[in-house]
Amino acid sequence: MNTVLITKQHFKILDGLRGIAAIAVVIFHFMEFAVPDYKDNFIAHSYLAVDFFFCLSGFVIAYAYDSKVESIGVLRFIQSRLIRLHPLVFIGALLGLLTFIFDPFSHLYQGYGLAKTLLMFLSAGLLIPYPMVHERYFNLFHLNPPTWSLFWEYVANIFYVFVCYRVKNRFLWLLVVIAALMLGYEAYHVGNLAVGWGGDNFFGGGARIFYSFLVGMLVYRSNWAIKSRIGFILMGILLFVVFLIPFNDRFNWLIDSIAVIFYFPFLVALGAGATLKVGYEKICRFFGDISYPLYMIHYPFLWIFLSYVEVKKPAMNEMVFVMIISLFLLIGLAYSIMIFIDQPIRKYFNARIKKITI
Repeated sequence: MNTVLITKQHFKILDGLRGIAAIAVVIFHFMEFAVPDYKDNFIAHSYLAVDFFFCLSGFVIAYAYDSKVESIGVLRFIQSRLIRLHPLVFIGALLGLLTFIFDPFSHLYQGYGLAKTLLMFLSAGLLIPYPMVHERYFNLFHLNPPTWSLFWEYVANIFYVFVCYRVKNRFLWLLVVIAALMLGYEAYHVGNLAVGWGGDNFFGGGARIFYSFLVGMLVYRSNWAIKSRIGFILMGILLFVVFLIPFNDRFNWLIDSIAVIFYFPFLVALGAGATLKVGYEKICRFFGDISYPLYMIHYPFLWIFLSYVEVKKPAMNEMVFVMIISLFLLIGLAYSIMIFIDQPIRKYFNARIKKITI
């Protein structure tokens, strides 16, 4: 197995890019409700940020575990992934529960009642797909819709620990080619890659992670780090420009396919070899730290924003003001949850497991 050690400096840039992608997702979700027609959405392709996350995940998982899965074992790997990911899954589900019940502009809770609401909470907290709320697009996990990608992240992690880490690069190449064909077919069949979040496009999420996770692994194992003096700012622009591509019904399938199959792996390779200039370490660390919390806690509050838009029908300038203020508040909330809840929980469980294994 051809592996190479990538220095932490490279990870800082990739972490920073992950933060930019997470912020783009939040803006995109606000814009979905403010301007429902994607053709009028200036950041309409930000749903592709999820594919960038999947590619980064494959890269980082291969880097972190290829050389030590044998020594730590399957159980310890699964425990480590649960500790890293699931506290925020549960926190997001809890926030979704609270905002669903206490949404000041909506009466959906009264319509569904306590029993169905608790089922939705269990669905979101335990990652059991349960599309129920037809008034809100039949998301797999209504209380916290972005959880759909965590469902597939877990599937990919399980597939990795039982299969992928053993796979030689030649066979990994074959899997990547097959996955690329599946992804291209999905994009052409649907018209774009904004799939995976709902009951009628569930398996599209599998196609998205199947390719991106595997190609991320391949980028790491093949040592495709592209050495350059490109810094974080330019790397951020190279990523963000994809999200700004205008939405076009005729060519979206092709745009999405090219971005995911070729451009995102290229960006990961470029970010892995780029130079992090002095002064940007803290920015990249902050962006990387808040990326996952922000992604996992923002959407429950987006439901309140949608209810507000439906009831109040505000003017665009009012919505823009609300969106800007809300973005900064959500970043602050994500950081606070990370510091005061997520990190202490992870520290506790890691210490418990370490104590048991000693």
